[in-house]
Amino acid sequence: MKNRRRTTAKAKRPGAPKVSRRRNPSSTNTDATIALLKRERDEALEQQKATAEVLRVISSSPGELEPVFQAMLENAVRICEAKFGTLYLRAGDAFRAAALHNAPPEFVEFWQRGPHRPGPSTVLSRVLRTKEVVHISDITADQAYTERDPLFIAAAELGGFRTVLAVPMLKETDVLGAIYIYRQEVRPFSNKQIALLASFASQAVIAIENTRLLNELRQRTDDLTESLEQQTATSEVLSVISSSPGELEPVFQAMLENATRICEAKFGTLFRFDGKVFHPAAQVGTPPKLFEFYRQRGPFLPEPHTQLDHVMRTKQVNHTADYAAEAVPGTAARLGGARSTVAVPMLKDDVLVGAIVIYRQEVRPFTDKQIALVKNFAAQAVIAIENTRLLNELRQRTTDLTESLEQQTATSEVLRVISSSPGDSGPVFQAMLENAVRLCEAKFGMLFLYDQREREFRAAATWNLPSAYAENVGNNSIRYDPRIPLGRAAITKRPVHVSDVRSDPAYIDGFPGIVAVVDLGGARTLVQVPMLKEDMLIGAISIYRQEVRPFSDKQIALVQNFAAQAVIAIENTRLLNELRQSLEQQTATADVLKVISRSTFDLQTVLQTLVESAARLCDADKAVITRQKGEVFYRAESYGFSSEFMDHVKDIPVTSERSTAVGRALLEGRAVHIPDVRDDSEYVFDAQRFDSYRTIIGVPMLREGIPIGVLALTRSEVRPFTDRQIELVSTFADQAAIAIENVRLFDEIQDKSRQLEVASQHKSQFLANMSHELRTPLNAILGYTELMADGIYGELPEKTMGVLKRLESNGRHLLGLINDVLDLSKIEAGQLVLELTDYSLEDIAQTVRSTLEPLAADKKLAFKVEVAPKMPPGHGDGRRLTQVVINLVGNAIKFTDAGEVVIKATESDGSFHLSVRDTGPGISAADQAKLFQEFQQADNAITRKKGGTGLGLAISKRIVEMHGGKIWVESQLGHGSTFSLTLPVVVGQQVNLEPN
Repeated sequence: MKNRRRTTAKAKRPGAPKVSRRRNPSSTNTDATIALLKRERDEALEQQKATAEVLRVISSSPGELEPVFQAMLENAVRICEAKFGTLYLRAGDAFRAAALHNAPPEFVEFWQRGPHRPGPSTVLSRVLRTKEVVHISDITADQAYTERDPLFIAAAELGGFRTVLAVPMLKETDVLGAIYIYRQEVRPFSNKQIALLASFASQAVIAIENTRLLNELRQRTDDLTESLEQQTATSEVLSVISSSPGELEPVFQAMLENATRICEAKFGTLFRFDGKVFHPAAQVGTPPKLFEFYRQRGPFLPEPHTQLDHVMRTKQVNHTADYAAEAVPGTAARLGGARSTVAVPMLKDDVLVGAIVIYRQEVRPFTDKQIALVKNFAAQAVIAIENTRLLNELRQRTTDLTESLEQQTATSEVLRVISSSPGDSGPVFQAMLENAVRLCEAKFGMLFLYDQREREFRAAATWNLPSAYAENVGNNSIRYDPRIPLGRAAITKRPVHVSDVRSDPAYIDGFPGIVAVVDLGGARTLVQVPMLKEDMLIGAISIYRQEVRPFSDKQIALVQNFAAQAVIAIENTRLLNELRQSLEQQTATADVLKVISRSTFDLQTVLQTLVESAARLCDADKAVITRQKGEVFYRAESYGFSSEFMDHVKDIPVTSERSTAVGRALLEGRAVHIPDVRDDSEYVFDAQRFDSYRTIIGVPMLREGIPIGVLALTRSEVRPFTDRQIELVSTFADQAAIAIENVRLFDEIQDKSRQLEVASQHKSQFLANMSHELRTPLNAILGYTELMADGIYGELPEKTMGVLKRLESNGRHLLGLINDVLDLSKIEAGQLVLELTDYSLEDIAQTVRSTLEPLAADKKLAFKVEVAPKMPPGHGDGRRLTQVVINLVGNAIKFTDAGEVVIKATESDGSFHLSVRDTGPGISAADQAKLFQEFQQADNAITRKKGGTGLGLAISKRIVEMHGGKIWVESQLGHGSTFSLTLPVVVGQQVNLEPN
């Protein structure tokens, strides 16, 4: 390949003057330099002019590539002094000529035959492979020529070229095509010419990309325009639906008008189908003859083989290109001139409920988009029918609830509070979502509510959304689509668990909502659980992790539980809103309950309010309460009766007999309802002459099944009470019985309290007197015992000394019991006074130790005292505190048979902390609860064996509390006990306790 030559370095332009080095420039060299610079300037200007021309063509031909390519090629051939040129575009592994300039006719004809696949040695293959400029000075010396590549030989021979320059058109690393320029003589192109052609190639790529984007924009604009028109129509329909709740006619009319207009139809009809026949429900633009035919015909079954017959049998769309040419042309074709028609079924759960039919009066079939739009309107019509049905059911249910709620007097106060608080489920959703995210170890979450009408999900609550994703979410909604996880959850009504969202088809296919949650929110693993009410989708809970870590079955079940709770919250809010209107009618009942709560023990006020409210709520003219006084029943509180009537009957006892409604209620112990007293042969109450009434009901007020009174209501005309009103009267009667019973119990409690107070005073006085009377002779006995033991009366036998010691021990024990009883009586009477002086807690501990150490030693118990160093002096009753500690330590030694007893004392934050710990048998939780009560001890065999009165801890507790402190025990059976107390270091004054 000696003759093969490619330019890889700067090539000298043919004919360019040589500029030699000169040390002494002459005038001739200067002129040559000027000429060279002018030529370079002219070339640059020519290139700029060519570029400007190309840009002008681009701007004047938006979206059209052919004139742009032609202008580029023409300028490239001219400026680069080529003979002709071609611009090739790539189509897979082949190339086609998109533009040719000044090419020989045979060459043009060859490339116009269609795309050609270049051989491996051709220039196009090299450009495609290397993505670089290919410059061949003489093709006859090129490998492709010598190897006789068919495409190369054909191009060379038909074009008659010798030198060729090919520049790839690159978009990033993709070869979109190439620009070729040819010379029919062997004359290589200069570097500037190569650079110029490369510039044109770049402009060609830009033009291609701009055209692609422009065409996409135009298509998107067309789609958006069409979509906007459809959305506008849908919005108009929805507006009609919202402004006409429960009315189908304006909704159907709006749907049909929009379907006819947007689909460019001439007229249309919406038919309802009741399972047997069709009914025209809405018409738009119907020709007069056809309209009159529909009016006269009324409900109908379609003729066999007609369009509506096909829809009824198949439940499928029927699209007819020419209705008039059918074997059985329908009435619309015969009377309305219908030609192209489409009939779309309206289906609810695969049951036909109607059809929308639109007609053109020329043969012009409808497009798929237009048919889809009619199907959408048909779906909306079905939703509107269902919503109307539900609304009517809701209205009926609201009516039933209103009647029922009027009788819910027992819960009226609660309902009043609920009605005064907005039924806001937002905080409930937020708490559910927060807990679902936290307990399931997710990063963030969203709770969606599903709009059945709009078929879209809206975020009702969010938790911990990443900021970038939160900005993207905003108020945006997610359209229902069966391909996204939310859509799959809606279809299957089961949780959707995606281990890695990046591998989910919805992300791969570029659904915006999924792409946003992954790219902006960093989500990798998600679980989405539908919120279902009676198998109907009302929302979903979604939680996300930012790493690939699937959720466990328990975590998914937990989210399902939260979803069920969310449904309950939604339903409760809905019911609450329904109840609000009814609650406005419950003010009278609320007044009754308010009076009861404010006047619990003012029985007359409570019963008067009850009788008035019962009459008003049950639409009675008069009411009276008969209640027991002693063993006899008398009429008491009343409403509506004249004073003359009440004066006549108030002192007449009511007996259990059948001549009156109240008497019968007392006799039978159940409600007695007399629709007309004049038709009741047994009713003979003579007070009718004062206040005439016809209908009466008497309901007994029962306590443990025994009547304690009767609530009676009357009406002046014959108008029986309803079952619900009777039930409401029974509720008022129960409330009256409760009020009477509460007052009775309160009076009994007050009487018992007075009796107990007197008894307690007598007991305290008795104990004080008896303690004093017992202590004086006992002290004398102890004194003489000590004198005898000391030998004042002479030496005594050893046996006698033993008796004296036992006598002294038991006497001192008895004295301690008497002192305890005396202290307790003083405390209970509020007469115990502390002697507040300075004391040392360390001295108290040591005193207790010296006093009780012999007892511990006798039982071989370790006895420790741990007092913190540098304890501050205390201010309080040191003697009484010593009594407390001796009691605690004495109990510990008494009940501990092995181990140790430890006193520990510290000070912090201005308080002393003292504890006595032992290794005894421990105390049960049940016994701990009563341990500090008077005359109470742990109920076990050890306590009974050791003995005691159960007063020591009660007195200790009172003494500590009088110092402003507290005492408590911590213990477990078999693990010993620790009694602890804390009290201020400095007690300013005694805390006065309530006397028992």
